[in-house]
Amino acid sequence: MFDKVLIANRGEIALRILRACKEMGISTVAVHSQVDRDLKHVRLADEAVCIGPNPSTQSYLNIPAIISAMEITDSIAVHPGYGFLAENADFAEQVQKSGFTFIGPDADVIRLMGDKVSAIAAMKKAGVPTVPGSDGPLPANGERCLEIARKVGYPVIIKAAAGGGGRGMRVVHTEAALLNAISVTRTEAQSAFGDGTVYMEKFLQNPRHVEIQVMSDGQGNAIHLGDRDCSLQRRHQKVLEEAPAPGIPDEVRQEVYDACVKACVDIGYRGAGTFEFLYEDERFYFIEMNTRIQVEHPVTEMVTGVDLIKEQIRVCAGEKLSIKQEDIVIRGHAFECRINAEDPRTFFPSPGRVNNFHAPGGLGVRVDSHLYSGYSVPPNYDSMIAKVITHAESREAALARMRVALSELIVDGIKTNIPLQEELVTDAGFAQGGVNIHYLEKKLGL
Repeated sequence: MFDKVLIANRGEIALRILRACKEMGISTVAVHSQVDRDLKHVRLADEAVCIGPNPSTQSYLNIPAIISAMEITDSIAVHPGYGFLAENADFAEQVQKSGFTFIGPDADVIRLMGDKVSAIAAMKKAGVPTVPGSDGPLPANGERCLEIARKVGYPVIIKAAAGGGGRGMRVVHTEAALLNAISVTRTEAQSAFGDGTVYMEKFLQNPRHVEIQVMSDGQGNAIHLGDRDCSLQRRHQKVLEEAPAPGIPDEVRQEVYDACVKACVDIGYRGAGTFEFLYEDERFYFIEMNTRIQVEHPVTEMVTGVDLIKEQIRVCAGEKLSIKQEDIVIRGHAFECRINAEDPRTFFPSPGRVNNFHAPGGLGVRVDSHLYSGYSVPPNYDSMIAKVITHAESREAALARMRVALSELIVDGIKTNIPLQEELVTDAGFAQGGVNIHYLEKKLGL
């Protein structure tokens, strides 16, 4: 096991990782930007190193500074959390070449799954269901592109191979608009990602967003830990998640579970990972794999009882999985509401001083947050400041528990999206379960 882990992240996920390390008896190093010196995990870590000014490019994305911090603190491994460098293959490679351990998959696996075209090809080979589309990148030949679209059937979506976070995508409804859409998307992809490769998929009009949590040790052992429904989204950003996904037949679930586990073994995956799917008409369609821990991992932890961060650390330290598939039993239901420092109607960021912070409590209530009274939320980073998670024996009971928890949550001094979350957990359509990815934006009139 590692003696010392450097946490290359900030906010609630950095605190979550620190707590797991402390429980495992692992010393911790917190790296931070100048504005983040008062973060809770920085105060609680065994050591702290300032790695640069406030812009992410000069701190949390500064690979040389992070590796230097590992060297001067004699760290053994680095945990990247999510975002920032978590899915950066170059970072993973440089960490390994410098003699340290990256808590995540190998760089070549990150590259494989980070490129949407190669990822889809690998998933098809492993038997994971994929969206009908082009077999690989779209060719330069316009007539060939038109032929592919006719075969797939309109509407289609053009996607950047190196895209992510909802960027580099364009929906096309008619043949007349196709070639221009491909050209524009290629140009945007080259500008945004340094790679103009694009591909085509069938555009599913009213799907849900359902994802499968996996854990693999890279030694031929892999398991799934059930699924999550993340369909409540605004501009491709998740707002509220739950586990398990409601209303999916068991036999349909099991088929995709088995395929994801097989894929992990086939590609030599190590660590925690998530297969993301669109789900429509009782069929799963693979869209991407996130080669890291997810923001919404707590709902899976609540229904399985497995500490995903600890298990991720163990397998990346070279240990075999400590749990088998038969050990995974889904118990009850869980919800997670993301709390953001933003205006609940305009969604404009709302940084500033938190005069008073009070977290809800009680049976089946969990709050992952780096907030404390007197903390100042900086304007430099993502606006998420907390996650409220509830668990109960049924979906209805867990949702009722969430309503109570949100009513107890106090964040004074800045605007937050708590009112929006309170509105969502009392929404009749959402209460029925199984809403699609367009539901929230339609509700908000976007």
